[in-house]
Amino acid sequence: MKNLTTGGRPSVRPHRLQKISNAGFTLLELLVALSIFAVLAAMSYGGLRSVLDTRERTESQAAQLAELQLVFTMLQRDTEQIVARKIRDSFGEFREPVLGEEEGVPLLEFTRTGWRNPAGQMRSNLQRVAYNVKEEQLVRSTWNVLDRAQNTEPQVTVLLHGVKTATLQFVGRDFKAHDHWPIIGRDLNQVQVLPSAIEITLDVAGWGRITRLLRVADGP
Repeated sequence: MKNLTTGGRPSVRPHRLQKISNAGFTLLELLVALSIFAVLAAMSYGGLRSVLDTRERTESQAAQLAELQLVFTMLQRDTEQIVARKIRDSFGEFREPVLGEEEGVPLLEFTRTGWRNPAGQMRSNLQRVAYNVKEEQLVRSTWNVLDRAQNTEPQVTVLLHGVKTATLQFVGRDFKAHDHWPIIGRDLNQVQVLPSAIEITLDVAGWGRITRLLRVADGP
């Protein structure tokens, strides 16, 4: 005999209700969920990309700043140890202890002391140093000897990239700025051997014009 409910209809079995409730999502619901996920993923990627780009720019600027600081530290160290020692170039001609902004001469060339000699080699502690700008690079050249032969080659080190221009000003005994060095003094037409200070201005890409006044320790 059949189990009938009120009204004469058969009752729905419990396992049938469970089967209907576990039927899952419809296709429309899946499409909506995927669309929402795609929008959230795009927003998350954009935010992550922005953070990574900012980090990359920050690291690049920090590296350039460290490079700039190293350059000016090296310039300061070199100029503070300038000494009044002439040299002979590869043609046997005498060159002044400090040269700057002259035709055929690097941007800045000078003789400095304090050249370290940890290996105890048979050489002087004096060194000839030159700074110049080539192909938007600030380079530092050094020579192992003061008085050069025709086959004497410098050791060149690139210090800074993106240097558009570099200019110098030399402060003499009269505390006036001069565009080149050496200059002829008013007293007895004597050449002023060493300046009191050297002002260098670098126009660097991304940083603009940067000016530093460098003291010459043995200057007047």
